[in-house]
Amino acid sequence: MEPVYGTVIQLARLTWRVQGLRFTVTGVENLPATGGAVIAINHTSYFDFTFAGLPAYKQGRGRKVRFMAKQEVFDHKIAGPLMRKARHIPVDRASGAASFDAAVTMLKAGEMVGVYPEATISRSFEIKKLKSGATRMAIAADVPIISHIVWGAQRIWTNDHPKKMYRPKVPIAVAIGEPIPPTPPAPDLTTLLHSRCSICWSGYKTPMDRIRPVSSGCRTG
Repeated sequence: MEPVYGTVIQLARLTWRVQGLRFTVTGVENLPATGGAVIAINHTSYFDFTFAGLPAYKQGRGRKVRFMAKQEVFDHKIAGPLMRKARHIPVDRASGAASFDAAVTMLKAGEMVGVYPEATISRSFEIKKLKSGATRMAIAADVPIISHIVWGAQRIWTNDHPKKMYRPKVPIAVAIGEPIPPTPPAPDLTTLLHSRCSICWSGYKTPMDRIRPVSSGCRTG
């Protein structure tokens, strides 16, 4: 039982209802029932992580995603205690080795760890060049890496655009890709992950007032 994480999830769902958000989640069957996995999320909004945890909730097995977040979030007097209680992972960009090791330890213990391979918000909303940290974690822990494409969150709050927090009533799509085994070397695995993310993202590159859902997550064959 994780009362803090569970309470945060229920508060988030209540907030989404008040905001009038409409969700399409596909590819939940691609999440493993047990065991660790790196959850690789595209980054278009300050709210991506809240929606990226939705597939695990819909899986109905009580699994949680442990998100990697910058140290400043953990230093916040309100958010910090909640993040620690939910067992998320702080990232000190000046010394990333400790957070990498913490993530690998969690993955080996059977946790799903959420990470943004792009590192920063994509201002074009397209998939940027990926850092290799996510794939190196998967290789070190010997777990699959699974893309999560979130689309629509950028209409609520992103860089250089006004926030639309109250009743934005926008459609949000989350598509989960097929698991990628950690067998290639990190550079090749990073290239493959970018390709998979781009294929998944291409199903949503419509005008921002439309969402065209991918029926079964992001299949490549």
